[in-house]
Parts: sequence; C-alpha cells; structure tokens
Amino acid sequence: MEASALAMAQKLGLPDILCRVLAARGVGATEAARFLQPKLRDEMPDPSTLTDMETAAARLGAAIARRERVAIFGDYDVDGAASSALLWRYLSHFGLDPTIRIPDRITEGYGPNPGAVRELAEAGASLLVTVDCGTTSLETAAEASRLGLDLLVLDHHQANLELPEAVALVNPNRQDDLSGLGYMAAAGVVFMTLVATTRLLRREGSPAGDLPDLMAMLDLVSLATVCDVVPLKGLNRAFVVQGLNVMRQGGNAGLAALARVARLSGPPQCHHLGFLLGPRINAGGRIGDASLGSRLLCLDDAAAAGTLAERLDQLNAERQAMEREMLTEAEAEVASEIGNGEGPPVLLVGSERWHPGIVGLIAARLKERYRRPAFAVAFDESGKGTASGRSVIGIDLGRLVRQAVDAGIIEKGGGHAMAAGLTVRRDRLGELRAFLETGAQADYESVRETDALRIDGTVSAAGLTSSLYTMLEKAGPYGAGHETPMLAVARHRVTRANVVGNGHVAATLTGEDGRSVRTIAFKAATSDLGSILMAGPDRALHVAGYLSLDQYRGAGEVCFHIRDAAHADRRSA
Repeated sequence: MEASALAMAQKLGLPDILCRVLAARGVGATEAARFLQPKLRDEMPDPSTLTDMETAAARLGAAIARRERVAIFGDYDVDGAASSALLWRYLSHFGLDPTIRIPDRITEGYGPNPGAVRELAEAGASLLVTVDCGTTSLETAAEASRLGLDLLVLDHHQANLELPEAVALVNPNRQDDLSGLGYMAAAGVVFMTLVATTRLLRREGSPAGDLPDLMAMLDLVSLATVCDVVPLKGLNRAFVVQGLNVMRQGGNAGLAALARVARLSGPPQCHHLGFLLGPRINAGGRIGDASLGSRLLCLDDAAAAGTLAERLDQLNAERQAMEREMLTEAEAEVASEIGNGEGPPVLLVGSERWHPGIVGLIAARLKERYRRPAFAVAFDESGKGTASGRSVIGIDLGRLVRQAVDAGIIEKGGGHAMAAGLTVRRDRLGELRAFLETGAQADYESVRETDALRIDGTVSAAGLTSSLYTMLEKAGPYGAGHETPMLAVARHRVTRANVVGNGHVAATLTGEDGRSVRTIAFKAATSDLGSILMAGPDRALHVAGYLSLDQYRGAGEVCFHIRDAAHADRRSA
C-alpha cells in the first residue's frame, strides 16, 4: 500500500494523505484520475448487457406508443420510492398517467401480492412494473398472468433458480445475468432500463426534443444508491457524484422541500442523503402512509411538496421517539443475555410492545454497538413475529435466513448478506436462536479475529482543519464499499463533555499544544465509548474517527466524529 500511495503521489502530484486513502481502498495510480472524477459516460456499459433488457425496453416502448395504463408497484423504502418516482416521471413525460402502488409494511408486507394485482387490473392497468421487488413473487406473477396483466420486473434482490412468469425480469442478481452489475440499487436498474427505452424510441424515430432528460433525474438515482447502502464503486459512484450535482440545482420540488424541513444548510452531500433525507422518506413506510415518499418525489408543486415534507418530518420525529424507547428495552435484554461474557454470535431480541416498522433500525443499532449480526422481532397478539436483521461483513445473514426457511423453523424469510427479514412464531424463537448461533459461529470467530478499525492516518487537533476535510472529500463520496477515511488522534484530553440530542456525546479534545477540536460520538451516551469520554480530563485518550464539516453554524466548522476511544495509558484504565 505504501508503494502504491507513493507512486500515485509522484505520478499525479496528489497530497500524500489522499494517496494513502485511495491506495488503502484498492485504487491504483493508473485508475486514480478516473476514480476521482467519475463520469457516467465512462462507467455505464451498454444496458443490453443485462439479461432481458431489450425485451423490457420494447415492452415499455409499446406501452408509451399505445398510451397504456401502467401500474408501478414499489417497495416501501427509499430505493422503492425513488425507483417508482423515476419510472413515473419518465412515463408521465409522454402523457401517460401511471398509478403507483406501495404496500403497507404491516398489513401487506414486502413485495407485490395477488390482492393488489387484482385491484390494479380492475382499475384498468394492462402493464404492471414492479421496482425494487418482484423477483421472488411467483404466486403474484401467476395471478397477473391469469388476469391478462403483463408483468415487468425491475429489481436487484437475490434471485432463486425459479423465476416468476414475466414478460421480462431485469435483475443483475438473477443467476443467468453476466453483467457484473449486481452491486446496483433498484433505481440504478430502472435508470438503465430507461436508457435502453430511450435508445429504442430514438431508433424508432422519436425526436430528441420529445424524449425525457434522464440526466435531470439522476438526483433520484443518487438518493436511492446512498440510502440502500449499496457499494459506492464503479457505476454507483458516477450515479452519486452526478446525481448530487443535479440535486444541488433544486429541480425536484420534493427533495428541495425535504431539505428545508430537515434544516439542511449548504449544498447536499452524500451523508445528508443517508442521515437527513432518507430517514424522513422512510418514516412514511415505517409508521405512516407508505406512499408518502414516492408521492413527494413525483411532485413539481412547491407548496404541495412542502406540506408532504412537513408530514414526513413529523412522522420521522415520532419514529425517533419510538426507536429510543424500543432501543432501551433491546439493549437491556442484550446486556442481560451477554452478562460479562462474549455472548452469542447473533443477537436475537423481541417484544410484543415493539412496532414492526422500526425493528430494522433496532437491529442496526445493536449491530453497530456489539459488532455482530442482530435481529429484532415485533410480536403481535397471536404470537406471530415480524423480524428484521442487520449483519457485519463476513457473515451472510440472507443465507442463514434461507436455510432457516428450508429447515422449517421460520414461516418465511429472505434478504441478502447484510440485511434480512423473516417471520417467526414466538414458540419457535428458541429454536431459531440456536439455529442462528450454530450457523454463524465459525464465521463470527473469523470476523472477531480481524475486527479492528482501519486507520488511514494520524493527526492532531490542530491538523483537523477544513482544508484537510476538503482534501479528503476529493476521494469521495464515501459510503458502503468506500469507507470514510478513519483518522487517529493520539494522546489528547477531553476538556469538556456532555450528552446532547438523542443520546449523543459532545466533547472537546485538546492536545498538548492547547489546540482543540469539537467532537461528537453518536448514540454513545449509554455505551462504553460514552463512559470513556465522560470520565473527565484526568486521562489522555487515543481517539479514532472521521472528519466532517458542520454547516449548521453558517460558514462551516470542522467536527470530528468519534468512532472509538481508548485510554492512552491502558495500565491506568
């Protein structure tokens, strides 16, 4: 890595710290320039490399030509909402009036269902397009066929050998697809399908001026790509970089309104999508009307968008309050189970008092704190539990869930390596816990052996400046598969610390030269990290974290986000 970083610095004249960041992420000197300035024209292959793409484009082209009534069925998360809005905006450009149907998370669950298909067919739809779902919906596809409703599936989830009956199923993760684009979010798949459709329409004689401006819709693709936590590599990096540029122009009334209610000051950055905008869109699907997010992203009227955005902001505040209460219960249950030992390789907690729309967030918090996979289950009065799980790199949660289904332990379940969902009866919970512990033990032991923060460089409080932040951002955007640079601050003292917001710890780190930096440790108030930071200024600490630019104070002030800390003199700890 050192040699690669040095070669990059000499060849391209880039700062040493930037070259170290790139080299640590596998970027060599030959591809660094392209990596730092990703462009769609360089990264996007011919859409036809995706299986069934030409058939899908032809069917959409026919629907446009015949002015058919099209129904769009999307998932209730950000990727589903953005994918639905993207397709809706494209078809609406041609005068079509598509219907968007988002299922209720609680009463309908994930993916299209036969009842919804019947409703859409009765309303006059002749083409049903599922986005961010549909790959495993065999029963629903059969019902659509029986009703004479053409089905087009645009998805990215893992596929079984048996596929649903459809006119076309475009999914880079179907087992006969060789495109190598399985890392895309569903919105990326939809975008590529629309590129193929536009190419077909142009080939058939449609004037360029009559075709939608797909580049202007990249803000939706960027939002979905970041919020679905897919790897920020290759084509995805180009989607996010160019989509953020589009978003900064404020053309999408819904996104602009959401940015206002989220009190986002300054131009939107990658982390704003994941931590400010995305959670508000998701709030509708978690505890409110699941269709609010897609409706917001389809709006062009600023006043209407403002009303919807405020409603989502309110729902998000309610969601945060519910999450805090549930997390307190979940952490108490985990602490009781673990005690003073290592604990199980997979955490499994549940309650009848929990909201099923929030269990995924609880699982994510537990995964982050205890650095192992976690499931949270919400049980109803009948004992039926809806569970969501989150994993760590190295433990394939989707595989474990599919095996549990095959073993007959759970009623249904699915997902991918990092996230999964399942349905389990309360009287089978102990059996599921034992199954997960046995299935994950070997991988967990391997993960624990390598469980450490990778540090990109060491710096003092005096060196944590806005110019360093700007320099590091040249290698952004950062996210899944391209982690934010982690910096170590050695032997600094906490000169002030207090709990702020929803359980965060704000602290001031001061070096031996008297220079200080503001820091924050999110959700750390009740953790070991919080205890170390709140212990007082009598001990020097080694601290690891990442740099950000806080725009809430006007011109922008650097803030160091702490991920971990240790006493500099462990013998006195």
